[in-house]
Amino acid sequence: MPDPALRRRLLRPMPPRDPGEHHRAATTLELLFDLVFVIAIASAAAGLHHAISEGHATDGILRFALAFFAIFWGWLNFTWFASAYDNDDALFRVLTMVIMAGALVMAASIPQLFAALDIRATILGYVIMRLGMIGLW
Repeated sequence: MPDPALRRRLLRPMPPRDPGEHHRAATTLELLFDLVFVIAIASAAAGLHHAISEGHATDGILRFALAFFAIFWGWLNFTWFASAYDNDDALFRVLTMVIMAGALVMAASIPQLFAALDIRATILGYVIMRLGMIGLW
């Protein structure tokens, strides 16, 4: 039987966040999570910039909107979840990293999305993010 203290660190119940808690600082993992999504949005913005500079503004805007919606929806769902529940066990951290990996897959797929409207890797990244959220729920 594993040590009870170790088990509590690895897997804890999901308590709600205390609404009376003031001045809670962001954790390092939360900051890294946000940075990963900034990279994904920056990749989409670079694709939009290239599309506009090549004279394909309408296509660029539509593809940017598609990419931004997928990225933002994944970020919003996790952020809402993390602000509602205060759990920092090992499973929560691993699933957060899975969601970040999905966002990075999406960021890497943005050039293909803009060049040839190839959305397969974008969908794969989105599915990875959603699987991480399913695990958290």
